[in-house]
Amino acid sequence: MTTENTLYLDLKDGRVTIEMFADKAPKHVARIQELVREGYYDGLKFHRVIAGFMAQTGCPQGTGTGGSGQNLAAEFNDTQHCVGTVSMARAASPDSADSQFFICLDDASHLDGQYTAWGQVTSGMEHVSAIKLGAGGNGSVDDPDIIVAMKMAADE
Repeated sequence: MTTENTLYLDLKDGRVTIEMFADKAPKHVARIQELVREGYYDGLKFHRVIAGFMAQTGCPQGTGTGGSGQNLAAEFNDTQHCVGTVSMARAASPDSADSQFFICLDDASHLDGQYTAWGQVTSGMEHVSAIKLGAGGNGSVDDPDIIVAMKMAADE
């Protein structure tokens, strides 16, 4: 584990450590690192959280409709979407991922090979599991939890 590929996600209940897969999704990891170092994610909402599925964040509007303005070409890989997998959200186009990502709360093998997985929670999954859940089928969250801060371990 290198600190350049280790990310700290601070949530209301504590710190989550994410090991990033620079070998499997190099362009996505590089973009996440860039956004983290800009402070882009600090204060953003977990706007969509579905029990037994995933928690999604990374939209500056807090609605799931926005991003940083830079789409990334898909880097689908052999990573399985299981508890703690961190993967890019996207629209219908495979090459529409931007800044939004989700953390799997349970196994989601139906996503394998269709979304760019770029990391894995290595500690603090209990804090991810404590993120406020959304209501209804789409998981939209009223008064959502936020990312307190996101930092590169190398910068701490």
